[in-house]
Amino acid sequence: MEVYTVTDAAESFTCNAFLVSGERTTLVDAGAYDGVVDEIADRVPTLDAVVLTHQHGDHVDQLSAVDEAFDPEIYAYGDHPLRTNAIDDGDSVPIGDEAFEVVYTPGHADDHVSFVSETTLFSGDVVVHDDGAFEYGSFGRTDLPGQSRETLIESIRRLLDRMPETVERMYAGHGEAFSGDVRDVVETALGRAEKREPKYPDE
Repeated sequence: MEVYTVTDAAESFTCNAFLVSGERTTLVDAGAYDGVVDEIADRVPTLDAVVLTHQHGDHVDQLSAVDEAFDPEIYAYGDHPLRTNAIDDGDSVPIGDEAFEVVYTPGHADDHVSFVSETTLFSGDVVVHDDGAFEYGSFGRTDLPGQSRETLIESIRRLLDRMPETVERMYAGHGEAFSGDVRDVVETALGRAEKREPKYPDE
């Protein structure tokens, strides 16, 4: 299973959108980079599915363009006009060559989910490796309306409970991909979130 970040060339704000090759070629989040369709087409002839971690604009702005270009199945927890497959906590979703469990992880967004397999975590914005606020274990912002630090903390705990010890790769919505002791990164993020201190100076 190969994973490519197809938003690397973006100069404007976007999430990381990950193209996962394999038996079921899948895009994890669509991003907000207007060149994402070309980036996908340069790597694969078809796209089987898009799975969404959540529906903030930086994760879904290019979803219509991707849908028009490739007509994939679209999996999302929250309702969306283009959604073809509703997913819920505990469901299994094929991504690339692996089966991923859906883990409901709200706090940063009410519809946020993460995807975890025996080897890999797509964490969206609930946990990231590095994001400018923290290195080696950070967490999604919770200072905007509708967000909750307490709910996010519960979500990170739930993710740790459901994440196999064998997970060794993490692909987050922002920052760099990580390979190594993913559980330690997530536990570090949890510890920082539990301090209840502002992530940003103006939070």
